[in-house]
This record gives sequence, C-alpha cells and structure tokens, in this order.
Amino acid sequence: MASLFETWSLDREIVLVKVLNHPRDKVFAAWMDPKALGEWYGPAGLSIESHEADIREGGLWRFDMVGVFEGREQRFPNLMRFLEIVPNERIVMDYGTPDPDDPDRFRATVTFDEQADGKTVLTMRQLHPSAKRRQVVIGFGAVEYGLQTLDGLAAWLDR
Repeated sequence: MASLFETWSLDREIVLVKVLNHPRDKVFAAWMDPKALGEWYGPAGLSIESHEADIREGGLWRFDMVGVFEGREQRFPNLMRFLEIVPNERIVMDYGTPDPDDPDRFRATVTFDEQADGKTVLTMRQLHPSAKRRQVVIGFGAVEYGLQTLDGLAAWLDR
C-alpha cells in the first residue's frame, strides 16, 4: 500500500483550506496536544473517545468518533499514524481504521502557513488509494465533514 502514496495524483486528492485567526505555533500546538484534539477534532455532532494518543513522529492516535444516528449510538473506529512532524510547518499521517490491512486508508498532509497579519492558512491534503475511493468519500460527505472539523478547530482556538 505504501507504493500507492509515492506519487501524488490529483484524481485521488481532496484539498481543504481554512484561514485561522491565530499564529501558526498556536494552530500547530492544537494538533500536538491529545486532550485538545479530542475536544475539537471531528465533524459537528460527533464526539471523540481517545483510546491511545502518542502524537509524535512514529506515534499514533487511536480513537472512536461517536454519534447518535437513527436513534442509536454508533461508533466509527479511527487510527492516525504520524509519519512526519515538522514543528509549525507540516504533519504527514496515514489515516484509516485500526485494521492493519484497511484498503481505504489514505495519506493526509497538513501544512501551516503564517500570513503577514499573523493568521494561519491551514491546508489539509488527502491522497486516497484510488480515484474511485476518492469519489466514494466525497459522495458520503467527506469534504463537508472535513470542513466541519476545521471549523471545530477554529472555534476551539477562538475560545
């Protein structure tokens, strides 16, 4: 699967961008703090239950997104493996389920660019294993959910 991510392909990519009214060191710190991640991460209406959080290069974050759908609680297991962390600049991770053979795992790169006015442009690039899988995740709302997640980060930073 690693070879899938050696070449970036636009037909497999989703890009989300958010301008945040905070300096990049503060925005980056919100990604590095497991307690903070659990408070802001995820789409609106879902909560995060962390099971393991070792947020460093080579570490991982294993968590469930939990929400009520059609009157009953549902859990969505997630796993992020942190491949590269360059403080205040970039985080590269593999993202999927805890299944080690998850065929839908994707590569995510988050960059933090500070503007002259002190605001930060956060860019999240996702590279999915195939163009077909990209279409599937767009179809179930991944772009909207991703933007809700970045809105949650903005709200968390603003308090």
